[in-house]
Amino acid sequence: MNTTMFARVGAMAVLAASMTVFAAGCCGTAACGSQQKEIKTVDNKDFYKDGKFDAEKGKQAYIELMKKLNAPVYKRYLEEPGFLWAVDFAQGDFASFGMGGVFWVNNRDKQYFAHEIFLLPGQAIAEHRHLPTTDDKGPLQCKHESWQVRYGSVYGFSEVGEPNLDQFPEAKALLAKCQAPHLNCVHVEKWEADGQVHPLPKDETWHFMMGGPEGAIVSEYATYHDGNGLRFSCPNVAF
Repeated sequence: MNTTMFARVGAMAVLAASMTVFAAGCCGTAACGSQQKEIKTVDNKDFYKDGKFDAEKGKQAYIELMKKLNAPVYKRYLEEPGFLWAVDFAQGDFASFGMGGVFWVNNRDKQYFAHEIFLLPGQAIAEHRHLPTTDDKGPLQCKHESWQVRYGSVYGFSEVGEPNLDQFPEAKALLAKCQAPHLNCVHVEKWEADGQVHPLPKDETWHFMMGGPEGAIVSEYATYHDGNGLRFSCPNVAF
């Protein structure tokens, strides 16, 4: 075998080995594509004293998240009382069942809403939906919303779509014990900070998000948010 032929055979062997490694590392299915490194959640004990949630410590955790993800920490977050908020939905499980947020605008007359969502790794919003309402000015449509991941990643849960929760075992394992028995959502998608916008697939449907391995900062764009139209699937949730 001459030198040229030997080189070609060697190159083909390297290519074949590479393809074997690729095939072993990914099965070409949605389930395979969902494989993630372990999601390490925060410790609940750091956020409770005598059984009461410490919202200030929750907010500080989101400040640290912003720094870790190289997101801007605006002075308003630090100095304006109540502007940046943190909740545990009154369930005592902030690590799995909580969120942080900022309401940039919520204009009833012009019908628009802007929200920043902060999620720690493995932390999920309470499953919810939005219904039409009526106030003293008249009827209001149900809130329609879209989300754009700015930093990190999230798992988006929806009742619209094919059931595939088992394809995301890393997220399934972290579902809050208080929420899991009441879930209506069965379809899961992994959303990255890639410039894509993900709209609510159908009005009035159940949905929620969970923070990915690094946590997440998500911008929400929506029509006016009337809290009277908000419904939670998990009983005794407070927001």
